Amino acid sequence: MQIADLRIFLAVASAGSLSAAARQLDIGPMQVSRRIAVLEEELSVRLFHRTTRSVALTAEGEALLPHATTMVEAENSALGELRPSATKASGLLRLTAPSVFGQTIVLGLLPTLLARHPELRIELDVSDRVVDIVGQGLDLAIRIATLGDSELVARKIAANPRVLVASPRYLQQRGRPRTLGDLEGHDCVVLQAVPRWPFVIDRQLQRIRVNARITTSNVATARSAAEQGLGLVMLTYWDVQQQLRDGTLLDIDLEDAAMEDLSVWAMTPTRRHVPTRVKVFLDALEQELARLR
Repeated sequence: MQIADLRIFLAVASAGSLSAAARQLDIGPMQVSRRIAVLEEELSVRLFHRTTRSVALTAEGEALLPHATTMVEAENSALGELRPSATKASGLLRLTAPSVFGQTIVLGLLPTLLARHPELRIELDVSDRVVDIVGQGLDLAIRIATLGDSELVARKIAANPRVLVASPRYLQQRGRPRTLGDLEGHDCVVLQAVPRWPFVIDRQLQRIRVNARITTSNVATARSAAEQGLGLVMLTYWDVQQQLRDGTLLDIDLEDAAMEDLSVWAMTPTRRHVPTRVKVFLDALEQELARLR
């Protein structure tokens, strides 16, 4: 049985005539008659007693009525769950984000987001590894990198340049580097994923080896080491934006080299049928980054 035929059956049963049901459904009376005939043929029963003025349910029609009502209501309920609302988000949003960004930025916007959308739930994977969002069944990945070739859909959320920073105590003890050559005399905290520091020199990206006094795989550990005065560190702006504001880390500009420009990217599996929960999250993220900037 097709749900569309059951809708017509219910309309005829409610209206009491084929023509009245046709007006209610905004279709022709002949179409109503044909679909009822198809339904009766499929079920091998007569559903209505017909006269020239009205129709009435047979015993078989009466028996079908509650089942047809249940099936149509179930479809309506399913469609209401699945069809995205333009303004309200619901269901489970599964996403991944880099560790520091996820803990400081994403978690920070969730209280307001969840208050606005009480039927929304969040599953957040906070990790610096690159996650296969299609294979893991995720809705969204937040990435901070230069993007390579990918079948994923990328949306730029905000600029996120690399920054060279150190604590005030370290700079007071060791001095502030002014040029690339000055880095040779400084201790550096280096991420395993970025063993050579990228600088833009004469508009060309070059990777420079530095004195890696401490090497770590974790962004938060590298930042903490710099805060404790253990050396210079190169991270991205959103990894240290709070520390730059409160002065626990200071930005270092070199005279003969610039930092590499990166961005915060939102990666989704497809641009078609993007769930409302993804859209409202990304809108909230853009607003949060604009506010903090």
